[in-house]
Amino acid sequence: MNSIISELNNNLKVLYRQAIDADSKLDSLQQQGKGKFSTLFNKDSGFAIEAKRFKPYVLEVASEVETLSNQESVDQALLKNVVIKMQHLHQLLASFK
Repeated sequence: MNSIISELNNNLKVLYRQAIDADSKLDSLQQQGKGKFSTLFNKDSGFAIEAKRFKPYVLEVASEVETLSNQESVDQALLKNVVIKMQHLHQLLASFK
């Protein structure tokens, strides 16, 4: 269990740094009149929030990882959702490099 949470936290650190960089790029694009969209992910992506920047999505996943870390036994459904959300974030953030 601890190794799973540790790996999730390591992924969150990477995602957070990438999210800050990508959000900065999005801010720049928006100032240039580009990047006109309402949300980064559609409703089918599994995220509860809708945002134009990456950081809120990373914070949502971080909250769920914290919930997992406080459980005595792993909630498999929540773990699966966390992994899927992280995959979505990694894929979209990769397009900003």
